[in-house]
Amino acid sequence: MSCQGKIGTKGFETYTVLAKRQLSPSVYALRVEAQRVAREAQPGQFVILRVNEVGERFPLTLCDWSTGEGWINLVFQVVGVSTYRLSRLEEGEAIQDVVGPLGIPSEIKRYGKVLCVGGGVGIAAIYPICRALTEMGNQVESIIGARSADLLILEEEMLSVSDRLVVTTDDGSKGTKGLVTWAMEKALKEGGYSLVLAIGPAMMMKFASAVSRPFGVPTRVSLNSIMLDGTGMCGTCRVEVGGLIRFTCVDGPEFDGHAVDWDLLLQRLSQYKKEESIALEEYKKRL
Repeated sequence: MSCQGKIGTKGFETYTVLAKRQLSPSVYALRVEAQRVAREAQPGQFVILRVNEVGERFPLTLCDWSTGEGWINLVFQVVGVSTYRLSRLEEGEAIQDVVGPLGIPSEIKRYGKVLCVGGGVGIAAIYPICRALTEMGNQVESIIGARSADLLILEEEMLSVSDRLVVTTDDGSKGTKGLVTWAMEKALKEGGYSLVLAIGPAMMMKFASAVSRPFGVPTRVSLNSIMLDGTGMCGTCRVEVGGLIRFTCVDGPEFDGHAVDWDLLLQRLSQYKKEESIALEEYKKRL
């Protein structure tokens, strides 16, 4: 089947869902035709979606893509109305808007020995970066984790792009029992790493950065979860890095994890959690 992006009657590309897969109780993977995005995509970049004409804009990091076939893979967790709407799309249905690729791509070069740490749905974001680092000739060792085995995603994919893969679960239902940061500290004690890349929930990235700091290993994190506009105009994604204000969408999404003001970031991320939950419940009742 050809996956080339189609041009609609108004001259705009259509973004049809080609395949859908549920990876865990709340995490889904969609393969979407988006030829223009796929043609330009690089590891670490993201897109801004709008599910329908009345939907809000929200970011998703690119998990995979095919330049030749013109599709992109999006992996997301249902946390609010927009991601819930996205999860209800079936094969053959279309997303209203997909804008991208956006953001500064990951810096892919020969580092030597690299430690990639992915938590939760952040594993989807770190996967294409690990793949690119491996293809560049780096020794890539990866740690992925989730609260339990049924919430763990993309294990086989991460194994295929890693020289060594460690799996952790909080409850011990798969791999090593404990947090990814515990396995990370153990790995860093072995030494020899030139770079740590950590992507996952903000709290996980905060502690991953704290763990790597005493070892003096440069640490990069991805802060895409705080975005809205995606073009640097709305200011929603502002973060403080090294005492300076940065905009995640145009200055990132990757930043020095040792320089991020994590307390300020976590405070802003939790600002509308209650309203988000209420909106989702009310939307489900209306269906």
